[in-house]
Amino acid sequence: MAARASWKGHLKVGDLACAVGLYTAVSSSDRVSFNIINRRNGHRVERRFVDSETGKPVERDDQVKGYRMESGDYILIEGDEIAEITPESDKVLNVQSFIPCDGIDKLYFDRPYYLAPVDEHDAEALALIARGMLDSKVVALAEAVLFRRNRTLLIRAHDDHIIATMLNFDYEVRSASSVFKDIPDIKFDKEMLELAGHIIATKQGSFDPSGYHDRYEAALVELVKAKIEGRAPPKRKREPESKVVDLMEALRQSAKMSGKAPAKKPAARKTSDRSRRKAS
Repeated sequence: MAARASWKGHLKVGDLACAVGLYTAVSSSDRVSFNIINRRNGHRVERRFVDSETGKPVERDDQVKGYRMESGDYILIEGDEIAEITPESDKVLNVQSFIPCDGIDKLYFDRPYYLAPVDEHDAEALALIARGMLDSKVVALAEAVLFRRNRTLLIRAHDDHIIATMLNFDYEVRSASSVFKDIPDIKFDKEMLELAGHIIATKQGSFDPSGYHDRYEAALVELVKAKIEGRAPPKRKREPESKVVDLMEALRQSAKMSGKAPAKKPAARKTSDRSRRKAS
């Protein structure tokens, strides 16, 4: 089945424009999914909204969004009021600026999409934009109305294709200081840093996504398969409990396991007063 675009419009860079489509680059559709079932009769359970005070079901026409105030009261927001302020899409992904490839903190990356041309004519224009960014070592920041909201996207060339990554807004990214403010400034001696560097050096590699597996998803698949076949579900292997050890000793043990640990420098020998007098 051919991929279906999540959005179609035009990528516009100054006076240059080409028709493009956004295709989601990640998907959870292949994950194992469950329905909620009534254990007593095997019927599927439907989710319904109920009044928190009376416990009675609330019909769809009586459901309305509400913003809770500090007093505990709610301000009701009607659907047509939200529709009135929802930005209208002009179907244009408008490039605002080009920045260096490392000019944006990856903390702002949200969801990636493939940006593909609509036809052969558009493919030439999109390839030109991609080649220009590669040669100039830049990426593009673009704005568009996507999924009823204003969005900022990072446009970058990736191999022979273009990736559009939706970005988080500044207010959505928490300040690091709120998490790390109580962590003290820690200093390490030279031996500890050398041991840590040795361990890192012996673990150098490259990222191969095929080498990483979702063990929980695989276990779910095996569980469902076992239930279908009428056999006992597999049991989880218990990991041995980790022991708290001295950091320096843990580094030394890890260095030994990963390869020959760097030799410890012999301690400087103290010269006695008698030897110093003899030497003089």
